[in-house]
Amino acid sequence: MDLDLRKLRYFVAVAEHLNFGRAAEALHIAQPVLSRQIRALEAELGAQLFDRSSSGTVLTASGVRLLDDARPLLAQASALLRRVGSESFTVGFMPGLIVTPAVRVLAARHPGVRIDVLRTTWEDQAEVIHDGRVDVGYVRLPVPLDGLRCLPLFTEPRVAVLPASHRLAGKESVLEADLAGERRVHHATMPEIRTVEEKLEHVALHGGVAVLPLSTAVFYSREDLVHVPVSDMAPDEVALAWAAHRQTPLLTEFIAIAQQV
Repeated sequence: MDLDLRKLRYFVAVAEHLNFGRAAEALHIAQPVLSRQIRALEAELGAQLFDRSSSGTVLTASGVRLLDDARPLLAQASALLRRVGSESFTVGFMPGLIVTPAVRVLAARHPGVRIDVLRTTWEDQAEVIHDGRVDVGYVRLPVPLDGLRCLPLFTEPRVAVLPASHRLAGKESVLEADLAGERRVHHATMPEIRTVEEKLEHVALHGGVAVLPLSTAVFYSREDLVHVPVSDMAPDEVALAWAAHRQTPLLTEFIAIAQQV
């Protein structure tokens, strides 16, 4: 069976909105057309993807499994079209990291190549490399290294980001022990917080502490927050990562540039 990527995109839209009307608006198609396409996809797969009732639309178990596979598949298809349609090169980067110097060097050497950048997160910094959305990524370790090649670039201190009125705000540095008992704002323990901006908003509104790499804290500095070095905490490690199965002249050249700048 050939899988229709258009139907798959329609499915993902409904799965994200859990409302056929809003999904149809986002896709700029009529709702009856969308409903027919989803029914056709369900018939092709031999599985019901949504439970529809007066109380709303929810994914079935089959729908959940398909959504897990559909997003990376669509991303891979998009990346393939991008690479085939015109020569391009995309660099991923984590918050706080400045990749402009290396990207400028590559762009100057190859004026006919479209150079793009993509901001990543702790959740997707490896995923975007695997699915082809980026050719290479500046990652913050650790990342799962299966299927990746990784080149360490540099380390940087970690700092505690605190409200400006916090008891530790005036310190030149602190120890991890000084943070004992503090409310930690961290994506691993607070999964609803997805971005650096959300972390900082939580610290500013509710107190506590967020531990960040120094460059991230500086990049997102604000008047109501301060950052203090945590002197006995292991430094943050920044590396360049790329898919082990991919090796292109542009990639090889960019790796060399990144090491120099």
